[in-house]
Amino acid sequence: MAKTTAKKGDAKAQKPAEKKLPKKKERVRNQVKKGPHGGTLVVLVDDTPHVGKQGEVVEVKPGYARNYLLPYGKAVIPTAENLRTLEQYKIKVEKAREAKIADLKVLAEQLSRLPAVTIEANATDEGHLYGSIGPVEISKTLKGKNLKVEPEMVKLENHIKEANTITEVPLSLGFGIEAKIQVLVIALQGGKK
Repeated sequence: MAKTTAKKGDAKAQKPAEKKLPKKKERVRNQVKKGPHGGTLVVLVDDTPHVGKQGEVVEVKPGYARNYLLPYGKAVIPTAENLRTLEQYKIKVEKAREAKIADLKVLAEQLSRLPAVTIEANATDEGHLYGSIGPVEISKTLKGKNLKVEPEMVKLENHIKEANTITEVPLSLGFGIEAKIQVLVIALQGGKK
C-alpha cells in the first residue's frame, strides 16, 4: 500500500497545479485630443454658426465642447470609428443639402412672383398702428399662404408702425438664397378684427 501512495504523490509532484487566471480587461480611454492652440478637437455633426460645417474637425474651447457641443450631440470626439461613420454619412448629407437648396430656390421664386402681402391691423384715425408689424406677423401671414417662411428668415430693419403703406421686406432663406416681398399694411375700420 505504501507503494501505491508513493506513486500518487509522485504523479502530483510531476504535474504542478496550473491555475487559469482571467485575462485582464484593457481599458480604453477616449481622451479628447488637443489642438495646436490648446483647445479641444471635435468633429461637427451639424452645421454650427461661427464654428464650422458638418463633418469638419475643428478646435474649440474645452468648456464649449464639454458643456455644449458634446452633450447636445452637435459634435463627437474624433475617434477612428466616428470618422469612418462620418465619411459614410457625408454623401447622404450632401444630397439632403442639395435637395434643401433646390426647395429654397423654388420658395424664393414663389415669393418673387407673389404680389404685395396684405396684413390688417388696428390703427388710429391718423394711420398709426396700435402695435407694430414685425417678423412674426409677416411669417404668420406667409404661412397662411402655404409658404414656409420662419420669423428668423425675415430681415426687417424696423417694425412697421404706419398703416396704408407698402414696405419692401428682405428675406434671407438660408444657404445664401435671398428674396424680397412687398408688405401692405391696411388699417381695420372701427378698430375691430
